[in-house]
Amino acid sequence: MKKRKLGNSGLEVSTLGLGCMGMSFAYGAPPDKAAMIKLIHAAVEQGVTLFDTAEAYGPFVNEELVGEALAPFRGEVVIATKFGFRFQDGKQVGVNSRPENIRSVAEASLKRLKVEAIDLFYQHRVDPTVPIEDVAGTVKDLIKEGKVKYFGLSEAGAQTIRRAHAVQPVAALQNEYSLWTRTPEKEILPILEELGIGFVPFSPLGRGFLAGKMDEHTNFEPNDFRKNLPRFTPEALKANKALVNLLGKVAKDKGATPAQIALAWLLAQKPWIVPIPGTTKSHRLTENNAAVTIDLSSAELTLIDAAAKEITVMGARYPEEMEKATGL
Repeated sequence: MKKRKLGNSGLEVSTLGLGCMGMSFAYGAPPDKAAMIKLIHAAVEQGVTLFDTAEAYGPFVNEELVGEALAPFRGEVVIATKFGFRFQDGKQVGVNSRPENIRSVAEASLKRLKVEAIDLFYQHRVDPTVPIEDVAGTVKDLIKEGKVKYFGLSEAGAQTIRRAHAVQPVAALQNEYSLWTRTPEKEILPILEELGIGFVPFSPLGRGFLAGKMDEHTNFEPNDFRKNLPRFTPEALKANKALVNLLGKVAKDKGATPAQIALAWLLAQKPWIVPIPGTTKSHRLTENNAAVTIDLSSAELTLIDAAAKEITVMGARYPEEMEKATGL
């Protein structure tokens, strides 16, 4: 596995990370814990050094899983986690990035992850009631105290990034980015390039859709949150198949899979982009990681871009209320 640096931060990680959310949360009944620990160990063996979790995933149980699984590899891997939500009776009920909550989350995450310092600490969602300068200042203090190493933002807009970075350098931004969510290209990628910030796209495979195994007949489990997303209605899945067909065509010519082409396309956009595809299946892990060996020529990238621009993606990323809760 090759490595990449997240902008000018000096933080070096594997070219692909591993998103661990689905191992405990969001995509139906959680898989067997022992199997997920084995999967994380397989990722380490394949050279993955960036693992992504959050207190919100579960909540709390995903951090515990990641902490337990990576305990034998302290100092060899980078664990990213997040703060910024408020919970009540085990459910997420809004945002909270007040300084006292950031500190409280940091202490709890350190224990669950079984580490002495959090490698990368993201604000999970922008809190409109707390100035971003106060958020960045609190994390700056945690870095001085040795409890956090690097500061990150998630689902933040350009001006929020600029203001935060002026107080405490932002090592990485985690926003959604893929061939079917290209909004970061307009404002986000230019500001990251300008400020020397790394980009860690989540859902680089469109929550599994770009792997090519879903269609309008796909049935999601009752507690799979994709059931509530506009892009995953039967009508949208059918219409958006055109994007998967495009990936399939390129994949066939390259002797690859649609998922590998989707990841290779992302990696080709900038040398400081590190996608974090998630999976609960060992064969998918191996398939995804093999994407780092695929080089798309400038002609192939131009072809993909031109064809993708002719395809209109049906359905918003989130329902309207969820979309408003992002800082974009």
